[in-house]
Amino acid sequence: MKRILLLSDTHSYIDDAILKHVKQVDEVWHAGDIGDLNVTDQIKALKPLKGVYGNIDDDKVRREFPLHNKFKCEDVVVWITHIGGYPPKYNNRVRDELIANPPDIFICGHSHILKVMPDKKLNLLHINPGAVGKHGFHKVRTMLRFKIDGNQIKDLEVIEFEKS
Repeated sequence: MKRILLLSDTHSYIDDAILKHVKQVDEVWHAGDIGDLNVTDQIKALKPLKGVYGNIDDDKVRREFPLHNKFKCEDVVVWITHIGGYPPKYNNRVRDELIANPPDIFICGHSHILKVMPDKKLNLLHINPGAVGKHGFHKVRTMLRFKIDGNQIKDLEVIEFEKS
């Protein structure tokens, strides 16, 4: 079993409250718009990190993180990308590949809107953790924590912070 912390759209922001949650999991996944490698360096100092770059990320971030990150966690196939759309209106850049080879979990960021929704047609779980950074229109900063046990995704929790 793996305990996962999923976050996105940090936009160069990280604080002790976020890092407290990093310490409580086995690994962290970042769905892009990192902003500054200082964010991911602080996370990597504590836990293993998988991530992707987003549309605001510069060449330094793009050299360290891919546009798409596809991997297996336990028995669950995961695909993380920053801009992916939502079921059934996926972004043109991912739609054909997603239909041809759907993962078990499809993770995106970008919208700053927390959404967890099944795509029954593609038999996958679409997840957007919202935004945990302070830059953007969102009123509440959010992250997600969940467990992957074999082929099961369970104990999904929303972590919320005030946007100050």
